[in-house]
Amino acid sequence: MTFLVDMGNDGSGKPVPIDLEELLATRLLVQGNSGSGKSHLLRRLLERSAGQVQQVIVDPEGDFTTLSDAYGHIVIEAVDHSEREIIRFGTRIREHRASVVLNLEGLEAEAQMRCAAAFLMALFDAPRDHWYPALVVVDEAQLFAPAAAGEVAEDARRASLSAMTNLMCRGRKRGLAGVIATQRLAKLAKNVAAEASNFLMGRTFLDIDMARAADLLGMERRQAEAIRDLQRGTFLALGPAVSRRPLSVTIGAVETSARSSSPKLTPLPQAQEGVRDLLFAPAADEAPPLPPPPAPKPSSDDVLWAITRPTGETAPELDLPPPPGDAEADPIMAEALRTIVADADSAFQSASVLFQDFQVRCRMLGLARPPLDLSGFQRRLACARAGIVDPAGEGYTDAIALARDLPDDMLGAYLLVARAAREGAPTPPDERIAQTYGTHSLGRVKRLLAYIEERELFVTRVDMAGKRSITLPRLGWTTAPA
Repeated sequence: MTFLVDMGNDGSGKPVPIDLEELLATRLLVQGNSGSGKSHLLRRLLERSAGQVQQVIVDPEGDFTTLSDAYGHIVIEAVDHSEREIIRFGTRIREHRASVVLNLEGLEAEAQMRCAAAFLMALFDAPRDHWYPALVVVDEAQLFAPAAAGEVAEDARRASLSAMTNLMCRGRKRGLAGVIATQRLAKLAKNVAAEASNFLMGRTFLDIDMARAADLLGMERRQAEAIRDLQRGTFLALGPAVSRRPLSVTIGAVETSARSSSPKLTPLPQAQEGVRDLLFAPAADEAPPLPPPPAPKPSSDDVLWAITRPTGETAPELDLPPPPGDAEADPIMAEALRTIVADADSAFQSASVLFQDFQVRCRMLGLARPPLDLSGFQRRLACARAGIVDPAGEGYTDAIALARDLPDDMLGAYLLVARAAREGAPTPPDERIAQTYGTHSLGRVKRLLAYIEERELFVTRVDMAGKRSITLPRLGWTTAPA
């Protein structure tokens, strides 16, 4: 099915459409300096294609949240949710084909990159049965796919760049059509920009950006000056979904508007006598009245309901039993941990994935909200992998306290050895320690044991027969030679 999106008019007044089906297969790059009309262009595209295709918008400034009222997009306020919830939203969005706006406003640059990376990877990793076509619009793409390292942490930059690369390079087979907008091509990673086959180039002034834009449009260098002279809201278009030759298009009107707008000149107030006295007046002794309390923010369950509910249906009121106390919760959590550890594949899965599995298992056993965060879960999981179900009741409190500075992923291997030492059992073989540590590499196990020994938690001895024993010197526990 072909659907043409009317984007505006060319120089002679003829309409310039974008073939939506072709766009889904060939992706789009929009470039232009601040104020050139990029957001207006994206809004026109989203408004005119609403109802024809699923739309997912990564919005760093909150400009597109107004689509919610007019077109029913679900707004996800990233500042109100954890990374784990954002991943869950991404999975549900693909399943239920909901059009959403991920509002990253209020987050620092590094947090925006981490959140966008988690969200895009959740869309990308959806099951094959949910690979429905979707426009994935990323505004200010240079923030999420920078051409060079900046002030943010390297792991955040790599995660975000990897997610953007997957979207533009491999997303087509999964139904994801990337539409990215950037202020400067020079700031956008080349392997991300190069995967787009359609281009809409707006006004830009720097020579390096004009040269790259002209190169993408197939124009000669001497023709690049035309890009500097473009009016606001006018773009040069090229690509299989728009035109086979560079074509000037003036973007048409839109029905919604951003919450922010360009600054306008407004008259200054009339001169007042005594303004100096007002500015330098001492503060009042009494405290100002407190503002009214803010409206409650939607929970992750509310957002998931909005994504999955049928049109027009309201959320049911559930008569849930009161949550169990700690005494009742511990056996339920212990049983959930046992089932996770019994799965051999769980040793090689990430903690965040296992934490979601743990929560689901607890709910199936009658515990709606387990009283553990991700960090607490990792430490309880480490104990379970070492065969310690109740650390306090089994006398491992001191051992865990000594290991408080160890990374969470090392705690399981440490406790496995500690348990053998406390019971006087033979030293666990490297293969068993590797499984607890979540690796197949025996070399990593040797480095792990050396790291723990450097922290003075272990002392390793090898006798003349080549048998190894490990002592926990501060506790006086020693494994039998093996």
